[in-house]
Amino acid sequence: MLFARFRHGDAVAYGIVGGERVTPIEGDLFGDHRRAGDALDLADIQLLAPVVPAKILAAAVNYPSHVTSAKAIVQQDEAPSVPQLFLKPSSSVIGPGGTIVLPQGAPRVDAEGEMVAVIGRRCRKVSPDQALDFVFGYTCGNDVSARHWQRDDVQWWRAKGSDTFAPIGPYIATGLDPADMELRTLVNGEEKQATNTSALVHSLAGLISFASEVMTLEPGDLVFTGTPGVTPTLNHGDLVEVTIEGVGVLRNSVVQES
Repeated sequence: MLFARFRHGDAVAYGIVGGERVTPIEGDLFGDHRRAGDALDLADIQLLAPVVPAKILAAAVNYPSHVTSAKAIVQQDEAPSVPQLFLKPSSSVIGPGGTIVLPQGAPRVDAEGEMVAVIGRRCRKVSPDQALDFVFGYTCGNDVSARHWQRDDVQWWRAKGSDTFAPIGPYIATGLDPADMELRTLVNGEEKQATNTSALVHSLAGLISFASEVMTLEPGDLVFTGTPGVTPTLNHGDLVEVTIEGVGVLRNSVVQES
């Protein structure tokens, strides 16, 4: 099932997507909800970021194919034996069709296509065997990263957390296998990244379990699972697309901050 968050007129709502239409729902997205109202054409609504997270966790160097290109940043020759998670602020979130803004003073900004899990239930100290029971669904994400700031700053607060640096969407998909998703990133129609999530160093279940040992995860929180290969640099005027089979295509334009 696909869930969307959208604006129609002055109202913001969640809905269930079927074909080219969305049926509004009322109630708790992560609990009891029901269909409410007539279906709307997708052409008549504005898709928003599919969730408003309280917090965002993201995994660094979580594909073997990303180790070499990440070496200049993380200073190691192998994928980490323990998950390396960092936080992105909720203020960095934008939705499908939103614009990624390249900040002044950031010479190189890269896209990082990722599979993102949406937590559906309060989660604390869960085992890997239990962890996926706390996932509501999955969406596409782009962990936009300012490389010079990431390399030169002690913390990654601005390199990973600048405004517009966490595009997500277009939908939340349920019923998928996070260990078998085809992920692709395209810039101006040219494929730049491609992988299957089966190649993750630390599985989604492992990431959630590890995080939950010290941090309570709440419904709506996001877990970015890492990016593969060599990440593409973004420039003014680009169109970047992150696509996951079964979820959809997250499209965002890119502009240079004036």
